[in-house]
Amino acid sequence: MSGAAARKGTDISELSGQVALVTGASTGIGRHLAEGLSQRGASVAGLARGADRLRTAMSDIAVTTGAPTLAVTADVTDRAAIDVAVGQVLEEFGRIDLLINNAGLMDAREVPVWQADPDQWWDVVESHIRGPFLMIQAVVPRMLERGSGRVINLASGLSTRAMPIYSAYSVGKTGLMRLTEALAQGLAGTGVHAFDMAPGVVRTDMTAAMSIHRTRTDWTEPEQVVELAAAIAAGRLDAWSGRFVYTGVDDPEKLHAIPPQDAARQLRLRPYGPTDPQG
Repeated sequence: MSGAAARKGTDISELSGQVALVTGASTGIGRHLAEGLSQRGASVAGLARGADRLRTAMSDIAVTTGAPTLAVTADVTDRAAIDVAVGQVLEEFGRIDLLINNAGLMDAREVPVWQADPDQWWDVVESHIRGPFLMIQAVVPRMLERGSGRVINLASGLSTRAMPIYSAYSVGKTGLMRLTEALAQGLAGTGVHAFDMAPGVVRTDMTAAMSIHRTRTDWTEPEQVVELAAAIAAGRLDAWSGRFVYTGVDDPEKLHAIPPQDAARQLRLRPYGPTDPQG
């Protein structure tokens, strides 16, 4: 546990008894989330495409934290593979309390839309929309049977704004936000909740290679991402279901004390003025 967590008095057993399924768990933010949730007492199943690296990551986490882990290999855009993987998690752990949809691709080239490779562009969009959609279809029905569970979809600052580059990533993340809101509305009153969680800018191989971050010095600490995800998993932020929360900007305790109103932290058109009929 990091010094930041210790200063906040984090309960390292707050997720004891929970089972988390984290996609994209072999590297980057997914790897940090898998380890951080394990440190807090959760049993963690990691899912990724690369079997060897994933098995190594989950084995290392089990040794470091003492928590049960499981490695399941699948491409999140492959429906049959996801069904098999989720079945393996349920067979091993019996339940899934927390699904974190973290896996996703980035634009291969920093170019405007008309110069992007169409197939790679669409692969990126699919990874952020089809992937979470298939995971939700495989996991949420079991949560509904128990009347409890939480889904965290990894959002981004680019979920809410566009740039000339990274267009596929932005489109995918924006679509994922709308999927989260639709899911949360459908889940109202069931005991199952869904959230958009932006992780800030954690230093990973992907972010370090992006031109917009090459001179960055103020990186988000991985422990901050884990802290916000753990607050969601523990049920402290259920009032924010269907809404966008931002690591490094939002303090979990302050969010807990401020119930959201109307369409706060949801995607909406801004009216052009008081006479805008769309307002």
